[in-house]
Order: sequence, then structure tokens, then C-alpha cells
Amino acid sequence: MTTSWDDAVLDPDTPAGADGVTLGLAVAVPEPWAGELVERRAATGDPVARSVPPHVTLVPPLVVAPGQVEAVAAHVRERAAGCEPFVLHLAGAGTFRPVSQVSFVRVAAGATECDALQSRLRCGPLARELRFPYHPHVTVGHDVPDAALDRAERDLAGFEARFTVEHVSLFRCDADGVWRVVSLAPLAADGGAGAACRGA
Repeated sequence: MTTSWDDAVLDPDTPAGADGVTLGLAVAVPEPWAGELVERRAATGDPVARSVPPHVTLVPPLVVAPGQVEAVAAHVRERAAGCEPFVLHLAGAGTFRPVSQVSFVRVAAGATECDALQSRLRCGPLARELRFPYHPHVTVGHDVPDAALDRAERDLAGFEARFTVEHVSLFRCDADGVWRVVSLAPLAADGGAGAACRGA
């Protein structure tokens, strides 16, 4: 389970009291599946359903100084370039209950690649410890009643999506609380097809 995008981790290099920019790194779920998952999450009553695009988290939210944003983007581009594109297969639903009030769509294939990618990214300006072991997933309900999560899991039991991940999305949480993509970092390793991320 990963830290939720509803929680932000303060970067240790950000001075106390400084205005910060909240960033997150993820694999964004493309259309036509993204729209369906937004509606499924909204149906649970989750208040951030239309503010947080469907995604698989790579690096949980963190707050950086405004002047660090471009350095973070450059770091992500450099690290992502050492990884091959890969196929992500989403299928079925699960939950983190009772540890966390979350229901999600499962990653059926591509979890190993997501893990290698998040590990490769989490260094330099993104170096930090995770609150929970990394577990790639797509949240479809968070901190809503059990009945709503049960319904989401039933409704998504047959959900399936398969797409090629070709870039990492750098998201920023804007003043209106909406997460928006501000930069894309291509996966472009020069090894053979399906090669793992190069180096740590």
C-alpha cells in the first residue's frame, strides 16, 4: 500500500513555513478507462473523485520549494529515460481494509515494472522512505463508508484495461485542489524490448 495522494510529505529541504508546491509522480490511466474510473469513484461519494485523475502512484505526494520544480522534472526525465516502455494490465478490484479505508483496481501485470520504476525515481530530490511497502494500484474509493467501497468492488470485479506505459506523469496539486499534469518524462531505455530499468 502506498501513501495516499490525499497526504503530502514535506520535503526535508523545504524551509519551514515556506510556500511549497505539491508534486506527485504516477502512471496516468488513459481514456477510455479514465473516465469510467472517475465515475466509479464519484459514485462512492469520494470528494476527490474529480480532482485526482485515475493513476498508479510511483512517488507519493511531496512538497518542494517552488524553485525546485524544474530540478525535480529534470531528475524524472533522466531517471525515466533508463526504463523501457511496458504493458500495464488492470483487472478486478481489491481493498486495503481494515488497514486503510481504500478500494482499488488491481494491477494484474506490470507491477514488477512499476516497482522498478518507482525505486529508480526515488533518489536525489525525490529520496524518501515510504510509509508502506510499495503496492501499485488505482484507487477507486478512499475514506468513504464500507457499503460504498463494497459496491465499488462488486461493480469493478470485471473491470479490465490494458495499455502501454510510455511515460511518467509529473502531477502538481493546484490551488483549487485539482491534480494536473505539468510534465511528461518518456520511458526510452536503449536496451532490448522489455528490459528492466537500468541501474539504481
